[in-house]
Amino acid sequence: MKKITSIVLVTILSLFGFLTLFLSTSVILDLFGIREKEGNFIMFIVWANFISAIIYLLSAYGIMKNKKWSTSLLSLSTIILLTALVGLFVHISFGGVFEIKTVYGMIFRTLITLMFTISSFILFKKRQA
Repeated sequence: MKKITSIVLVTILSLFGFLTLFLSTSVILDLFGIREKEGNFIMFIVWANFISAIIYLLSAYGIMKNKKWSTSLLSLSTIILLTALVGLFVHISFGGVFEIKTVYGMIFRTLITLMFTISSFILFKKRQA
């Protein structure tokens, strides 16, 4: 059961990581006209997502190799995203231009990352027992 849970977590984390890496890199480097399609994107949000994508992929590798540091990396990603979310609300409160999909996307991504972190913690806690 633990092996199946680990495989599912690694698979979802990897897919989410690759998708996030593709989208954030496309905006940063203006690939495939993604920047124009994104509308009023906020660069610090894009960079937070890019960093988190790398962390997702490293964490997936760590979980696959049974490394406890994966949970710490995912915790770091959660903190980065929470900080970016607070920054987004500050940006909005000062009248900054934004897309509502950015707010929803950041809330979703932060909650998903928190769920990844908790899942990793539980997975390694059960392996200790």
